[in-house]
Amino acid sequence: MQQISSMAPLSLSLARLSAGLPGSSGRWLLPVAIALSQVACAQTPAAPSSDPTPTPIRLAQPVAGAPQAPASVAPIAAAPAALAAPANAWPAGRLPAEVEAALQRGKVASDAVSVVVMDVSGAQRPLLDVHSDVGRNPASVMKLVTTYAALEILGPAYTWDTRIATDGQVAQGALNGNLYVQGSGDPKLVMERLWLLQRRLLGQGIQVVVGDVVLDRSAFALPPIDPARFDNEPYRPYNAVPDALLLNYKSLTMRFIPDAAAGVARIAYEPAVAHLRLPSTVPLLKTKGNACGDWRGALKAQMADATQIQFLGGYPAACGENSWAVAPAAPDRFAPRVFEGMWRELGGKVTGQVRMGTTPDGVQPLMSFSSPTLGEVVRDINKYSNNVMTQQVFLTLGKERAGIGTFEGGRQAVAQWWSERVPGMAQPTIDNGAGLSRDARITAGSLAKMLSVAWNSNVMPELMASMPIVGVDGTMKNSKSAHTGGAHLKTGTLRDASAIAGYVNGRDGRRWVVVAMANSDNAPQARPAWDALIDWVAAQ
Repeated sequence: MQQISSMAPLSLSLARLSAGLPGSSGRWLLPVAIALSQVACAQTPAAPSSDPTPTPIRLAQPVAGAPQAPASVAPIAAAPAALAAPANAWPAGRLPAEVEAALQRGKVASDAVSVVVMDVSGAQRPLLDVHSDVGRNPASVMKLVTTYAALEILGPAYTWDTRIATDGQVAQGALNGNLYVQGSGDPKLVMERLWLLQRRLLGQGIQVVVGDVVLDRSAFALPPIDPARFDNEPYRPYNAVPDALLLNYKSLTMRFIPDAAAGVARIAYEPAVAHLRLPSTVPLLKTKGNACGDWRGALKAQMADATQIQFLGGYPAACGENSWAVAPAAPDRFAPRVFEGMWRELGGKVTGQVRMGTTPDGVQPLMSFSSPTLGEVVRDINKYSNNVMTQQVFLTLGKERAGIGTFEGGRQAVAQWWSERVPGMAQPTIDNGAGLSRDARITAGSLAKMLSVAWNSNVMPELMASMPIVGVDGTMKNSKSAHTGGAHLKTGTLRDASAIAGYVNGRDGRRWVVVAMANSDNAPQARPAWDALIDWVAAQ
C-alpha cells in the first residue's frame, strides 16, 4: 500500500490525479478516470456485530483441478521433508549477496526482512526462505488477499447495481415525486459513469425532479471514520472513506492552466460540484531562475472550511499546466454535491434537495445501472493500488455473506475462505482489506502458499493480469529491475513497511512465487533490494 493518484471533456487524467501522492510506488495512472491510487480509509474499528445469520461461503465457480493443500501443511520455514529441495536451493536463512548489499545501503536490517521464493507448483521446498513464519505488515500487498478471495467467492463477472426508483409519476418532462438512488457499493461510479447514469435518467423523460433526490447508502453499515486518522492527511485522496454510494472516490481534481496575458492561472474543476465555493483563478507568480518548485505549497491552499476552497498564494508561471486531486472537507456531503452539480450541468433541475436518506418500501423501479465486472475492478485495484476500491470490494464480501456490508463481515468472509483454500497456513490479520493499516499482518510463508494455490485456481488469469508488470505499468512502471516485462508483482509501501509479492518468470522458462516484506523505519529504502531480488530470481 503506497501512501501516495476517454471521454472528453469528462475524463479524469490519472497522470494529474497521481501527482503529489506520497510513496515510492504509488504512481497510478488508470486509463478511464481511475483516480486516487491509495484512496483508503483510516484504521477502521470493527462494525457492530448485529448482522443476521451469515450465509456460508460458496465459491462462485468450482475450482476444478486446483489441488487443495492438506490440512496439516506446516509453515514454509519448516517444510516437510517429503518436499524435495531445488537443485539450486539457497542456504536456509540467508539472502543473496546483491540483495543483502542493497538492504545495507538502505540501512534496512536483515532481521526486519522476510523473503520466500518458491516454485509456483508448491511441489518443492522454497528456493529461498528467510523469516517466512514472521508476521509482518504487508502494506498494500494485502490487496492480493482481498482481491483473490473476492474473485473466487463472487466470481470475475460479479457486478454492482445502482438502482433508481421513485414514489411519483413522470409527466411532460417532470417527475412529480422523489427520486431514489440506491447504492450497492459500486467501486467505480466515477464522473464519466455518473454522467451516463444521469443521461439515462434524462432518457426516461425526467428533466425536472419536483421533489427531492434521495441518495441511499444503507447497503454498508460503517462506524464513524475520520479520514485524518491514519496519517493526519484528511484531504489526500488515498484516505477517502468507503461508501455504498461512492461517487468519484470522493475526490475533486483541480486543473491549473497558466494564462500569461491575464497574469493568472485559470482553474478547472472535475467533476462539477454544487454548494462549494471554488475560485476560478489564482495569480501567476514569478520564481527565482524561472523554476517551478513546490507549486502546491505556493498556492497556500485552505481546505478546512466545508463550504469553500481558498488559495492564499499563487501559481508559479514556470510550472505549465498541472492537476491536483483532493478529497474536500465534509466527505459525507460530497455525493449530494456531485450528483446535483453534474445534474444541473446536464440541464436537469430539482425543486427540492439532493440529500442522503433511505429508499422506502413500495417505490416504483425506474432503472438499474450496472458497474464494470469484478475482473475489471480487480485490475484497477492492483495495478494502481486503489485503497477505497479495495475496501468497497471487502465490504461487499461482508454484504454478500450477511446482507449488509461491514468490515467485520468482510473479515469473517475472508477468514472462512482462507481456511478452505489455504488450510494449515497462518491466517492474515486483514483489518480493512486494503493494507492502509498499522495493524495488518501476514507471514511471507502464508502469502507465498496462497499465491501457489492461486496459480492453480480458475481465476488465476484475472488475478495475475491485475498485478503490475515490472518496468511496464502500474506501481512497478518505474522499477529499476533489469527484468522488464518478466514479472507480475503487487507492491506495498507505508512509512515503515515495504513489500512485493507475485510471480517472476525465470529466464529458463520456470515461474516462481516471490514474496518480500520489510518492516522498519527505513523500510521504503528496501525497494532497490526488491529490484535486485527480482533480477536474482530471474537468473535462477
